Amino acid sequence: MTEFPEGTPCWADAMFADLEGAKRFYGDVLGWTFGESAGEYGNYTEAYSDGKAVAAVVPQMPGEESQSAWCLYFASPDTAATVEKVKAAGGQVVMVPMKVGDFGTMALVKEPTGAAFGIWQPERHTGFEKIAEPGAYGWAEVFTRDPETVDAFLAKVFPYKVQKIADEHVDFKVFSVGDDKSNVVLGRMKMGDEFPPGVPSYVNVYFVVDDCDATVKKAADLGIDFPA
Repeated sequence: MTEFPEGTPCWADAMFADLEGAKRFYGDVLGWTFGESAGEYGNYTEAYSDGKAVAAVVPQMPGEESQSAWCLYFASPDTAATVEKVKAAGGQVVMVPMKVGDFGTMALVKEPTGAAFGIWQPERHTGFEKIAEPGAYGWAEVFTRDPETVDAFLAKVFPYKVQKIADEHVDFKVFSVGDDKSNVVLGRMKMGDEFPPGVPSYVNVYFVVDDCDATVKKAADLGIDFPA
């Protein structure tokens, strides 16, 4: 059983208007295979890499035609307690703690500048069965125009140690858990003028590949547009 310390990214899922199209895309680009859809949980479908659970996809609810986006979940020993910390630190609760069968307890929240993420208290489903390998979750960063607010929020909600990356060209910090500062689990990037004004704060989820250039070409061949 994989155990994730509090504040560590432990799972990711996304809603898609075209679920079958999303499965084909990620199957082609990341080599994922998919399990049976769980009808009792809104056709929630786990994705696998080398037979190990790496993420999940789910169809959008009727009437909820929103832009698809990955939701990253952070491990918590007590979802309700973490939600209270989120509220005390100025965050917003999108979905109150909800028990998901015997898999665990989840909640959805937003940090004060608007980036959404999940909280997961594991039971039978502990989270990623494979990380930092091709086809699996590898890294995540919070992008925001108000880094001071986000930094203060994250430090209040999770037991993080914060380190600023020495680079005069970017405002970037990393967050680690435990006493070992090398156990870095999350990044935070300040959004500059290169981001259009309408782009909100968000959490960017990265999946590992063997060859970035080859993967980008494969995605482009499937019709994905990339900025020039």
